[in-house]
Amino acid sequence: MRLDKYLKVSRLIKRRTVANEACDAGRVMVNGKVAKASLDVKEGDIIEIGFGNRQVKAEVLEVRETTRKDDAKEMFRYL
Repeated sequence: MRLDKYLKVSRLIKRRTVANEACDAGRVMVNGKVAKASLDVKEGDIIEIGFGNRQVKAEVLEVRETTRKDDAKEMFRYL
């Protein structure tokens, strides 16, 4: 699954366009490397997102095409 779509489906970022813009600005890293929005995300990847002066780090536990809001938290684990 594309990185921008994963960020939206897992609700780490609320909108796909915002996720896409964050990737283009270089604020999203996967496994220690700056990632483009089209990067293929798989289980076990470590995603780091820079929100202003705050860093969010999460591990991908599951990849699903769609999910309910309540189940979205099961797709990743904060580190």
